[in-house]
Amino acid sequence: MLVIGVAGHELSARERDWLQHDACAGVILFTRNFASREQVAELSAAIREAAPRPQLICVDQEGGRVQRFRDGYSALPPLDVFGRHHAQDPQGALAAAREHAWLMASEVRASGVDLSFAPVVDLARGNLAIGDRAFAADPEVVADFTRAYVEGMHSAGMAATLKHFPGHGSVREDTHFDAAIDQRPLEVLRGEDLVPFVAGIDAGADAVMLAHVTYPQVAPEPAGYSPRWINGILREEMGFRGVVFSDDIGMAAAHSAGGIKARVDAHLDAGCDVVLVCHPELVEESLAAVEGKSLNTMALIGLIGRGALGWDGLLADDRYGDARADLGGRRERHA
Repeated sequence: MLVIGVAGHELSARERDWLQHDACAGVILFTRNFASREQVAELSAAIREAAPRPQLICVDQEGGRVQRFRDGYSALPPLDVFGRHHAQDPQGALAAAREHAWLMASEVRASGVDLSFAPVVDLARGNLAIGDRAFAADPEVVADFTRAYVEGMHSAGMAATLKHFPGHGSVREDTHFDAAIDQRPLEVLRGEDLVPFVAGIDAGADAVMLAHVTYPQVAPEPAGYSPRWINGILREEMGFRGVVFSDDIGMAAAHSAGGIKARVDAHLDAGCDVVLVCHPELVEESLAAVEGKSLNTMALIGLIGRGALGWDGLLADDRYGDARADLGGRRERHA
């Protein structure tokens, strides 16, 4: 199945046609789709009304530089704020991360959006795309934060997505623009980058998003379309039973699979449940690519519609005010 990107603040007639396609499982929203809280709620409702089946509406609302909805939303700090706090007060840092997760997820749900792709559980080891999006460099510390963040998202009624499997933080290259190759053997990865994913799966994480990184000592192709990584390691060895998302197939590091059809086929054939097609200009060709494919139409049901929560209900919740006040104090302390 495909989760697609749309161009603006409202659906076009062409985009409404895309939502009618059997393979369209949802829509991912970006800053280009945001004008206000009210507009996002209206767009989410329009997406659901236009489709003949339930749609997963999702966003990247991590905090810091990756926060698509801003005006009217809490200014969420990046995750490394909690990692820096951890050395002085481990339990306080974990509690704060848990509250960050609850606050982020609650605001997204209040907007009529099902899922924020979070948390980032990559290690903070110098990757250009990850940077301060990661909690810390130490695998065990990140594992502790992963458990806390998954718990916080679940307490807000939102599924948690671990990204970017099996670990994007230890290579330099940004896969939006370049191929990335990690030469370490699987034994090293098991003791480092995979540690937070094990913790997150044990904590009940509902989904995993793959990295467009190649680990040639493990498999010849990038993890996103590697049968060994998806089926052999993630599913069989690690026992993950949730939803597997590709990263965006428009990213430069995904081009190694070939053209649009080849990319879609490679990811689905390797074991991905859902392929992300974030760029609207790629959607038409991607939908054509899946004609005649057998699709797992039940894969996303557990991520959709975990109960509506409007802004009125959230604003009336005492926990919301407390969480925002704590967040404001944290921004001042770490400014």
